Amino acid sequence: MVSYGAVTQLLDGLTVLDFTRVLAGPYCTRLFADLGARVLKIERPGEGDEMRRGFLQLDEGRTDQATYFIRINAGKRSVALDLAHPLAREVVRDLTRLSDVVVENFVPGVVARLGCDYAALSAIKPDLVYCSISGFGQTGPLRSMQAFAHIIQAISGVMYLEQQGDPAPRVNYLQTADVLAGTQAFGAIMAALWRRTRTGRGAYLDVAMLECLVASEDVTYGSVLNGGPEYLGPRPGMVIHAIDGRSFAMQTVGAPQLWPRLLETMKRPELARDPRFATPLARREHWAELRDIIVGWLDTFPTADAAISGLSGARLPAAPVLSPREVTGHPHLAERDFFAHVPHPTRRRVGVTAIPFQVDGARPKPTAGAPYRVGEDTRGVLSEMLGYDEARVEGLRKAGAIELA
Repeated sequence: MVSYGAVTQLLDGLTVLDFTRVLAGPYCTRLFADLGARVLKIERPGEGDEMRRGFLQLDEGRTDQATYFIRINAGKRSVALDLAHPLAREVVRDLTRLSDVVVENFVPGVVARLGCDYAALSAIKPDLVYCSISGFGQTGPLRSMQAFAHIIQAISGVMYLEQQGDPAPRVNYLQTADVLAGTQAFGAIMAALWRRTRTGRGAYLDVAMLECLVASEDVTYGSVLNGGPEYLGPRPGMVIHAIDGRSFAMQTVGAPQLWPRLLETMKRPELARDPRFATPLARREHWAELRDIIVGWLDTFPTADAAISGLSGARLPAAPVLSPREVTGHPHLAERDFFAHVPHPTRRRVGVTAIPFQVDGARPKPTAGAPYRVGEDTRGVLSEMLGYDEARVEGLRKAGAIELA
């Protein structure tokens, strides 16, 4: 196991000014924080990021300590600024001079009204890398449309494709569009920083959740863009089956060796000559019939675990369908040090998912503890980073421009 904070931080010395909230933007900036960047999370005085009030609350009697919020904001410093206040905008300008990156995910047009847009801040720091994350992008007829993962899922065509054999489209569990947008934004920012090291030039980046989700689809858009049909489900070659109440997944497509291995394991070599199954296209068109044959064979195993063992022994991909509780206790993820614990003022420590990759054989971890109160770092950031004296900080507090936890 790697000790807390032991990994060399790749982004040490980088400062990110974070105007994001909810998921897409905070996921992006959490990646920066875990890799050693100093992330200054700007929150609204009083309520802060609305995800503080999400699922699951850790402090009895309070509503600002959701595990949802803590997981994607660990390692950041909370600075409470009322961006509508003229004095708070002066603070933002001072912070911008010390920052390398700005990330925001307001509805397009809001940061311009608040005086925190790229035009305003790059005038202060010309080599600034500024990233806007939104549902539909900064231009186009949908730019002002409210962006939620569920809405993006619908308008992207992915909800339509995921309907498969169901009688109607269904709600997707994962907030995929948010996480993809946050990840794409992280990559785009790093590319812009690399250009800055070579040219000294900043950048303005426009990341749209809709485009990130459409770009993640692997078959249909490539076909439709070239005059072909939509590739509707259910996805052929993929099986989910249960034996004695235990569900598992297996796959028969994705590599050319899987089909002959399956026939050998089932002891059904004649299926290779059956015109319904002789080619990948034929197997796709007759998947319902082929699936019945495969499931009938799977039912010869006494248990799901026996089926998984037999499939794995034949080098056919198979895995149990696990619950999240089973996943968090899985020895594989434990060995890879994927779940981290960060210090928390009242809970001693709180579990979070770690960054989803390793560096030099070790897992980067949050460089600071769990976020706690809105504005808990306001005083420290203003005094230590900006050199504000106590009288100036207190004056900003009395004017309502900042909040001190």
